[in-house]
Amino acid sequence: MHTEAVSIVDHKIRVIESDKGILYLVGPIQLPVKMEEGEAIFKWYCWLLCDEKLDDAEQIIEKLSAINLAEMQQSSVLVYGDFEQAEEAWIRMHSICHTGDIFGSKRCDCGYQLHESMRMIVEKGTGALFYLANHEGRGIGLFSKAMAYLLQEKGYDTVEANVELGFVDDARSYSDAIRVLKALRSKPVSLITNNPKKLDALKAAGLDVANRIPLWGDRSEYNERYLDTKINRSGHFAASACPNE
Repeated sequence: MHTEAVSIVDHKIRVIESDKGILYLVGPIQLPVKMEEGEAIFKWYCWLLCDEKLDDAEQIIEKLSAINLAEMQQSSVLVYGDFEQAEEAWIRMHSICHTGDIFGSKRCDCGYQLHESMRMIVEKGTGALFYLANHEGRGIGLFSKAMAYLLQEKGYDTVEANVELGFVDDARSYSDAIRVLKALRSKPVSLITNNPKKLDALKAAGLDVANRIPLWGDRSEYNERYLDTKINRSGHFAASACPNE
């Protein structure tokens, strides 16, 4: 192993205790991102949940190089501005959506929410977008989501399809992302979301949530039932709901 690689990585890794193991947080890495207009420089972090605590970067590199990490999902966070010290910061807990984020699917509003929240964070001047890789299909996984889509094409709504396949409506956990957030910032945050469960998760973890920022848009004939189901079945705040409640 090259000692230079170890010395470069060593001071860029943080260890965060989790009730499920150890979170290794690597970063920040400078990441220039193409925006709708121009570009923005984010600081990128990625984290990995492991079942054992390793002492240093050399042990981490040796351990991880022997594992096929490409077959595992890892979450990450894009940080913009002086996230640690700024008095105000907007954050987004964004659940991965393979079809919406990558392919631009119009069956949901996920791709719109991803890019719009990044734009909002840059416009605000300080914030972070947490990209949660184990949240596909509200936590059921990509293959199961594909099966749920087949049911939706036969008239099931998103909640009914998940339940019919033996899943709960929403199996997502935000605990690891919240631990990373606490490691990066101790001051209040404003949460970009329409989902009260995300708001409740942050508050239950003792975070100071100063505000809720709504994120509705990109409604079309393809996703109007999906959006209505979010409100009527999953309890999301309606588009007209007061953002400060």
